[in-house]
Amino acid sequence: MMMNSSKNPFNVIPGTVIQGKWHKNRYTILKELGFGANGIVFLARNNHGHVALKMSDNGMSVTSEVNVLKSFAKVQGSALGPSLLDVDDWQVNGSQISFYVMEYIEGPDFLDFISQKGHSWLPVLMLQLLADLEKLHQNGWVFGDLKPENLIVTGPTPRIRCIDVGGTTLQGRAIKEFTEFYDRGYWGLGSRKAEPSYDLFAVAMVMINTAYPKRFNKTQGGLVQLQKQIEQSKLLSKFEPVILKALQGHYQSAGEMRQEFLQHIHHGTAQSRTKTGSRQTRHTGKRSNVQAATNNHVRGSQVRHGQRKRKGRSMETVLILVIVMLFYAFYIFGELI
Repeated sequence: MMMNSSKNPFNVIPGTVIQGKWHKNRYTILKELGFGANGIVFLARNNHGHVALKMSDNGMSVTSEVNVLKSFAKVQGSALGPSLLDVDDWQVNGSQISFYVMEYIEGPDFLDFISQKGHSWLPVLMLQLLADLEKLHQNGWVFGDLKPENLIVTGPTPRIRCIDVGGTTLQGRAIKEFTEFYDRGYWGLGSRKAEPSYDLFAVAMVMINTAYPKRFNKTQGGLVQLQKQIEQSKLLSKFEPVILKALQGHYQSAGEMRQEFLQHIHHGTAQSRTKTGSRQTRHTGKRSNVQAATNNHVRGSQVRHGQRKRKGRSMETVLILVIVMLFYAFYIFGELI
């Protein structure tokens, strides 16, 4: 039940049943989710519900990606990649196709979520992503092909998840897969060596992509063009120091970038509070109450940062969101008066 096309070699029609040669598990193909150089991912169904099934005619690629997912499973307390469920071969029309089955992560991709929910979610999701990247890097891997299409936001409490581990590379080696807009080599700002700073450059470009959903073409390239784009965006200018350091490779770890990002949010909240207070002298009593509440949130966040390994991710997301919302509320209020 295969139909080849110039687009890809695995244009499997919906309804096709794939049975593993070794484990005999059966999967009904529902639709194609995406394809790339190393294979195609389908939405499929088995006896337990929906799954994501990736097939490839490159057995080495399948083995590599399966090893990555197995490594992810060893990272405790992380939501890096999808869970690995099955690995097998499919015999069809006299040929054998390797495939593996993983957890189906459902939800909008990063840019769609931001478009639906608003830019106030950007810092929350970036802090989550940086926490996950820190654990990935500590285990010797670099994600590589980090871009909004490979980031899904699940619910009900919004949580960012990384999918498509085809570009994940052992540190020290050359990046296996990349997308030009998020690649520091393309912008002339570094090599394609797999190291934490490579992923952190991509994080900065994901943030820039948030302000420019259709992206933009490289003209002069380098830091000059990117800095100009940052300065022209009201959203990005708030986080300019952090973004620029990531673009220049000045962060040694995702944890370091995350800490500075969090401190920048706290500092921005305090500045917005001061600006608002100086213009609202007739509301001193109310302002004091708001300041006290905000200070409590900031102090609470600092305590949470020190204890983050002992607290649930859902609670962290909610508390960070409170701080970010206060930041935006003060900022907007200050602009209006």
